Amino acid sequence: MSTADFALVGASIRTMDPARPMATAVAAKDGVIIAVGTDEEIRRLCHPQTVVVEGAGMHVTPGWTDSHIHPLMGALRTRGVELRKCRTLDDMREALARERDRVGDGNWVIGWGSTYDPWITDGLRGELIDEAVKGQPTFINLFDGHTCIANPAALALAGIDGPRTFSEAAEIVCDANGTPTGELLEWGAFNLIERVLPPLTDDDKHEMFVNAMKRFSAYGLTALHAMDGKPEQFDILRKLESRGELSCRVVLPMWLNPAMTRDDWKPLLAGRDEHGRRWRCGVAKFFIDGVIDTGTGWLTEPDTKGDGLVPFWPEPAYYHEAVATFAGAGFQCITHATGDMGVRCALDAYKAAPKHAGIHHRIEHIEVLHPTDLPRFAAEGVVASMQPLHLQWFRPSWAERVGPERSKKAFPARSLHDSGAMMALGSDWMVANDDPREGMAWAQLRRHAGQPDFEVIAPEEALTPLQTLEGYTTWAAATVGEGDVSGKIATGYRCDLTAVDKDVVTCGGDALKDLRFLLTVCDGEITHRAAK
Repeated sequence: MSTADFALVGASIRTMDPARPMATAVAAKDGVIIAVGTDEEIRRLCHPQTVVVEGAGMHVTPGWTDSHIHPLMGALRTRGVELRKCRTLDDMREALARERDRVGDGNWVIGWGSTYDPWITDGLRGELIDEAVKGQPTFINLFDGHTCIANPAALALAGIDGPRTFSEAAEIVCDANGTPTGELLEWGAFNLIERVLPPLTDDDKHEMFVNAMKRFSAYGLTALHAMDGKPEQFDILRKLESRGELSCRVVLPMWLNPAMTRDDWKPLLAGRDEHGRRWRCGVAKFFIDGVIDTGTGWLTEPDTKGDGLVPFWPEPAYYHEAVATFAGAGFQCITHATGDMGVRCALDAYKAAPKHAGIHHRIEHIEVLHPTDLPRFAAEGVVASMQPLHLQWFRPSWAERVGPERSKKAFPARSLHDSGAMMALGSDWMVANDDPREGMAWAQLRRHAGQPDFEVIAPEEALTPLQTLEGYTTWAAATVGEGDVSGKIATGYRCDLTAVDKDVVTCGGDALKDLRFLLTVCDGEITHRAAK
C-alpha cells in the first residue's frame, strides 16, 4: 500500500460509510483517502514527511458542504456595514449614522443584511434614513437578496425618477404620484444603483474572495454549491486556485435570467466543462419566483394581500425552453422556487426536459409546497435543497403573507425526507449566516438554538441530527453527482474532513451553537486548525 502524505490519528471518526461506520484514524495521499482504520494501521502508512495530526478530542466527519451559498457575489455584496441585528428603525438609523461617520463627508453609505422588521411600520422608504446619513447617497441590500433600499440622493445619482418596465419581474416601487419610494425589487432594479456605486478594484475584490474562503474553512466547510455564476468567474476561481487560496471545492452554475436571448445562452452553454482541481461548472441556475415576504413568491393561490400570482419569468414557457436547452446539453438545472406554484412549474419543466444518467435537477428553498407535488420529488428524481434557518424570519412578514393554514407546513423538510426525496442543506449566505452550526440547529429545532422559549415552527418538519449531518455530507455529494467520491470517509474518496469538539449526532440541537471547529481538511490539505 502507498505511504501517506497526510494522516489523522487518535480521533473519533464518523465515516458515514455503512461498511465501517466508525474509526479512529484515516490516511490520504494526493488528496485521496488510502486507508481508514485503527491508529496502529494508519501509523504504519506514515513516513517522516507525512503530515500527522494527533486527533485526541476531535470528532471527525466527512467535510461539510454548504449546498446553497453565494461565495463570490456574497463576498462583494457584504461591503459596508452589516445591518442584520437592527430590529427597529432607530437601530437602523444609528448603525447607518456610524457608518456615515466612518466613510466621511460626500461618500456613499452602504449597508447589507437588513431584515424587514425595521421597515414594517413606516414602509421601505429611503427618506426615512436621510437624516441619519446627512443626505449622503445610501444603498441598503436587504437580507433576502430580492429587495434593496436607496435614499433620494442615491436615486438621483442613478437617474431613477419614476417607474420603469423590466424584462423580468423587477420593479421601482413608486407612490401614488409616481415618485420612487426608494424600494427596489429584484436585480433589474438593483443594477441601476449598482452601476453608479464606487467601483472596487480587482485587488479589492480578490482580497474579499480570499477572506470569504478563509471564513468558510474556519466554519468547517470543504465544499460549496455556489448559486450565482458567470463565465468571467472562471478566471476568478483559476486565480484563487493557482495561488493556493481556494480552500473549498466549488460547484459554479451559470446564472440565467429572462432578459437573456437564446444567443446569450451560447457562452453559458460553452462553459459546461470548465473546471480546475477544486472547482467545476456543468450547472445552470434559474429563478422562477422571488420571495414570500414581499409577495413575489409564486403561489397556487394568492397570499393574504392578494399577491403571489406573478412568476419571475414573465413567460414560463420560455423558462421551460431554457431548462430543456441546458438539460439537453448535459447541465444539472437548479431553480429558485419559494412558492408552491414556482415549485410546480420547476417540477413540470424538469419532467419534460431531456434526461441524462446521473444528473438530478434541483429546486431551492421550497418554502411552500402543495401536497399533490410532495411525492413528485422522489418519483421524478428531483433534489430538494433547503435552508431551514430561513425560518428565523418566519414572523412577522412571512407568516402573515401565507396565512395560518399554509404556515402549518412551512419549509416541509421532514415531509420531503420521509417521501424519499434526496435532500441537501445550506445557508444561502449572504442572505443568512454562513455558520453551519446555525443551519444545523434550525433544521433540528425549528427555532433559535439556545432559546427554548422561542416559537417552534412546524415542529413535525424537524430533521434528526443524523439526517441533518447527511444533508451536509452524503446527500450534498449525491446532489451534484459526486456521491461515489465525496460525502464519506472511505478508501478512494476525497480527503475532505471536518473536526469539531463534540459528536454532532449525539449532541445535536441546542448544543450545536457551542461547537468548536478544530480542524478542516480539503483535498488532503489542512485549511483551518484551531489555536490551542
